[in-house]
Amino acid sequence: MKVTVIGAGNVGATVANVIVQKNFAGEVVLLDIREGYAEGKAMDMNQASTILGSFTKVTGVTNDYAATANSKVVVVTSGIPRKPGMTREELIDTNASIVKDVVSKAREYSPDAIFIIISNPMDTMTYLTMKATGLPRNKVLGLGGMLDSARFKYYITKALQAEGIDASLTDVEGMVIGGHNDKTMVPLIKYASYRGIPVTNIINWDAILDAARETKKGGATLTQLIGTSAWYAPGAAVATLVEAIVTDAKKLIPCCVYLDGEYGQKDVCIGVPVVLGENGAEKIVDINLDGPEFKYFNASVEAARETNALLVNALKNVTEADEPEKKAKTKKK
Repeated sequence: MKVTVIGAGNVGATVANVIVQKNFAGEVVLLDIREGYAEGKAMDMNQASTILGSFTKVTGVTNDYAATANSKVVVVTSGIPRKPGMTREELIDTNASIVKDVVSKAREYSPDAIFIIISNPMDTMTYLTMKATGLPRNKVLGLGGMLDSARFKYYITKALQAEGIDASLTDVEGMVIGGHNDKTMVPLIKYASYRGIPVTNIINWDAILDAARETKKGGATLTQLIGTSAWYAPGAAVATLVEAIVTDAKKLIPCCVYLDGEYGQKDVCIGVPVVLGENGAEKIVDINLDGPEFKYFNASVEAARETNALLVNALKNVTEADEPEKKAKTKKK
């Protein structure tokens, strides 16, 4: 089974490396536009495989989409990352043209592939992929919820530890839905638990609210600390989505998908719980949201719609930029 990762930067290389370590795919193709960059990363990972005992082959290529042919999953990490002080929405003009281009090229060689979008603003880039390709919605996913849920679990664990409970990260459950947005994502507090016990029964409400607030700004916190977007947790989260698809795990994971009536919403890509299997997003799980949660979720959807509206201008700019090149090709003919 072949998996393609477009973009061999921090996130893309981490996705590929985690897939190699998990050892569930036959081949990972790592593609980048920088000459020799993906090839070097692939060589390093293959050498690591002699130590790890992984059978997954990593092939690095420079802008050679033919090498990605017949991929089961295509992961798109292409685009510029956030810098300190930047919002995800500020990346839209640049990243919209990049994502549209690489998805089109990848589809040429893997028309049946399932696409996972990481590029920011992620919800809007997922929506762009849906609209630009006409793919069925089960074959276009965005990262979002899996990563935000991991951050929520981390901060809940820290809150438990602050209360003197020797909690392990692996003993905490938590889910975040809504947009992958610092202000409007929705940590579902009532579903957060420690070894099956609701955290609301264990730690005080202020500590839980603080964990939710820290979760929302989790990406910005890391960007401020390291000077760019995070990559270890995003890479591990994406590799987990890929694994669920490739192994037909039927695993419930929150991620960004296109809604067509679920949660009372249509024509928008947003984070909700999804069952992932060999066909991609096989089922959207419509969980019960209480009054405040439903209000926050709807606000998150509206924020995503506002960013999607910016996409119209971004795509207009892309089209106008392409016109001189198209005219030149026509004249040559």
